[in-house]
Amino acid sequence: MQKAFKITLIPTHNQQVLINKTIGCARFVYNRFLGLRKELYNTEKKALNYNACSQQLTLLKKEIEWLKEVDKFALQNSLKNLETAYKNFFADFKKIKSRKNVGFPKFKKKHGCKQSYKTNLTNGNIQVIENRLKLPKLGWVKFHKSQSITGKLINVTVTRTSSGKYIASILCETEIEKHHQVTQNIGLDLGIKSYLVTSNGEVVDNPKYYRTQTRKLRKAHKKLSRSVKGSSNRVKAKIKLARTYERITNLRDDFLHKLSTRLIKENSIICIEDLRVANMVKIPLLALSISDASWSKFVAMLEYKALWHDKIVQKVGTFYPSSQTCNDCGFINPLVKDLKLREWSCPTCSNYNFRDNNAALNILSEGLKLLTAKSSCINTAGVSPAAKRLFKTAAVGAPDALNAYGESVSPGVIQAGIVEVGIA
Repeated sequence: MQKAFKITLIPTHNQQVLINKTIGCARFVYNRFLGLRKELYNTEKKALNYNACSQQLTLLKKEIEWLKEVDKFALQNSLKNLETAYKNFFADFKKIKSRKNVGFPKFKKKHGCKQSYKTNLTNGNIQVIENRLKLPKLGWVKFHKSQSITGKLINVTVTRTSSGKYIASILCETEIEKHHQVTQNIGLDLGIKSYLVTSNGEVVDNPKYYRTQTRKLRKAHKKLSRSVKGSSNRVKAKIKLARTYERITNLRDDFLHKLSTRLIKENSIICIEDLRVANMVKIPLLALSISDASWSKFVAMLEYKALWHDKIVQKVGTFYPSSQTCNDCGFINPLVKDLKLREWSCPTCSNYNFRDNNAALNILSEGLKLLTAKSSCINTAGVSPAAKRLFKTAAVGAPDALNAYGESVSPGVIQAGIVEVGIA
């Protein structure tokens, strides 16, 4: 299984200069061949593939001497990235208009976008010994060792952050030590006031890292806007602002990693809502809080860690009324659409429900029903699939359009479902 290890490099001045040159050359090659492909299509209606671009790159390196100073794999991978960008565009072009999210390849800028390059392993040109990393052209580079790098090396991506740090992401083929198997199942209800509430009654507070750092951000922005363009003070102010944002990201990622790891370790099946975050952030009053919560990243962490440790993450349909349904008798109370209603008594069975905990219990129940429905189905060959294969499919499966009883889930039942699912 492939796993990436991120480390912070400590390059010398000469190594920093070479890294910056390599990033610039990779950007130059990408932009040059993107412009060449666009011009060729506009004039002759012809296309250039990766092989043709690679041949022209060899001739280009004879004309431009400084392209030979950097790692050749960085330039080749830049062409591969351009080819991938074209393929993604044409694959997305076939989708319906409302679901398109990949645009035509754009020219890379020196500022305002990710600055990185990738190099591949060949003939021992990449090695890791203790706290030193060997890279092509750079030689041995020291790094801060925060974890052991294990497995067979595949490639390394070197990134220069906005704060001036140099990060290396080392991709390795490695064996992951799996967690012990447990029998406990859990349902999660994600929210804003509380980050999540479990079906066991546990409440995880929302740290709201962006809002807690608002004062520092405002101060850093003000200092940057008042500095003179082109001055050294403006450069310092820009780096300070970038470090403030970087700290927010690191704090949030640390929280999400620890929480997702603990949930995967303690549970066998995790049932969760299928949130449409892209639609939910369009709500002006909730956009900042939803973005700060970073639900999509949290769910992605749960999914890939579930695959690592043979656990199951089952998603429940977006419009399933988890908060409105009484977990005891199944009565749907339309009054619970009001987000201010945090507790309610069921008029049918008199069961007293706390909104978030009730939603988590319903999500767990519905998720287990969906898994049961999957495990009891028969494939086209008339043979029941193996349970292990079903569970792995369920871990990363697409959200279901039908509920556990085979009934279609109608978006019209809950018009405000997008809001309700996210913060209930």
